Amino acid sequence: MEFSEVPTPKLGLRDVLIKVRIASICGTDVHIYDWTRWAQHRFTPPRIIGHEFVGDVTRVGEEVTQIKVGDRVSAESHLTCGHCYQCSNGNSEVCRNFKLLGVDHDGAFAEYLVLPEHVLWKNDSNIPDEWATIQEPFGNAVDTVLAEDVAAKTVLILGAGPIGLFATGIARACGASLVMVSDPNNYRLAISKQMGAHIAVNPRRQDVVQLAFDATQNNGVDVVLEFSGNNQALNQGLKVITPGGRISILGIYERRVNIDLNKDVIFKKIRIYGITGRKVFSTWYKTSRFLSSGLVDPGPVITHHFPLKDYEKGMKLMKDGKCGKVILNV
Repeated sequence: MEFSEVPTPKLGLRDVLIKVRIASICGTDVHIYDWTRWAQHRFTPPRIIGHEFVGDVTRVGEEVTQIKVGDRVSAESHLTCGHCYQCSNGNSEVCRNFKLLGVDHDGAFAEYLVLPEHVLWKNDSNIPDEWATIQEPFGNAVDTVLAEDVAAKTVLILGAGPIGLFATGIARACGASLVMVSDPNNYRLAISKQMGAHIAVNPRRQDVVQLAFDATQNNGVDVVLEFSGNNQALNQGLKVITPGGRISILGIYERRVNIDLNKDVIFKKIRIYGITGRKVFSTWYKTSRFLSSGLVDPGPVITHHFPLKDYEKGMKLMKDGKCGKVILNV
């Protein structure tokens, strides 16, 4: 990966040219930077990476009708086709033909990027830039938490990366009676407390399963939110879900996982939700309102700022787990 000068991208009839203000680093970007097994099978260079951003529209194509020059925008990172079976049935987040911004289409770690009008989101003027740039991952947290109601329920969050930390604030804002966060990173556990966690657990030092049962009068938790992509954490979560409860899974696993379907799923009658992307655009409305209204303050999660040319410093912090969300100033 290198920082270099490239031509300003060309504009199509239904495209919009955006001057990026700031962008933020996602775990996907780190996978590409590290050239992990996932990246080797999914990513074809050369490509400009990055998909979380806020910027200003500077030009529009001749057939653009809703976006205008001067609009401050972010974007849905799934560039959907609009005509497959899934798109036609309101499930465009699992479009069969989607292209991923920063993976299949040049992304936001650049001064300028071009995107089709239909994936753009006009930002609320009450949302500052560094909050506007994290709406895409924040939306992942919204859908993971709100796959079902969490009001007055007990919640276990597995994984305190930025999305798990956003989910902590969302669960509290939505009235969860207990929010317990598990992660081996003490730096991020401290942020989870700032985001509203009642209990923060380091699974390398404490028994997550026993603590969850102790905190719920031995009932187990109503809701598990899995962000870690760790097989052991997943199994811990399945063990502590109360019979009739639910789990939402956003974490991505490097390898196949082993779970006891009979004991931990079927006979407990739990509900499993796989979460990918965001609902387009209903989740964006929820995200914008969480942020613009002050229901959730994501500020504690945003820990570092660097110029775009110093992106490697941000990547290293992400790899070392010594940060929350890293912002790149373009």
